[in-house]
Amino acid sequence: MFRVGDKIVHPMHGAGIVDSIVEKKINGVTKQYYIMKLPLGSMLVMIPTDNSAEIGVRPIVDGRQADEVLAQIPKIQVQSDPNWNRRYRENMDRLKSGDLIEVARVVKSLMMRDAERGLSTGERKMLRSAKQILISEIVLSQNSSYEAVEARINTALHQ
Repeated sequence: MFRVGDKIVHPMHGAGIVDSIVEKKINGVTKQYYIMKLPLGSMLVMIPTDNSAEIGVRPIVDGRQADEVLAQIPKIQVQSDPNWNRRYRENMDRLKSGDLIEVARVVKSLMMRDAERGLSTGERKMLRSAKQILISEIVLSQNSSYEAVEARINTALHQ
């Protein structure tokens, strides 16, 4: 169980801080929820405490692990399925895994595809989301700015 102030990651929303733990009645069922505040846009995400592990909510990586992810980005091998639907599903599964390396793989793959052929609207949205997820966790783990982390990722992607 996480506590108020813990830095956590939701696989589909990125990293944030547990702002509070509340009890809410939704559809006649009372449950406890983590209220996670995302640093970008001050968005709040409500996560049921009882199945947060199944969703893939986890503590953020530490600063050293974040550096390791950034160092691995140039070495990540990407393969892009020519079938848009299959490629989209594979990338979505990678994002849902919550694994930071897999999120970086999605970012690298989509950025390479964008440079070669361009992206569909759905893939462009996925790229923005994947970058936000990757950047948000590194920002919180290293107490850095969004812009600085984005620049480091872009540098790693172009090596």
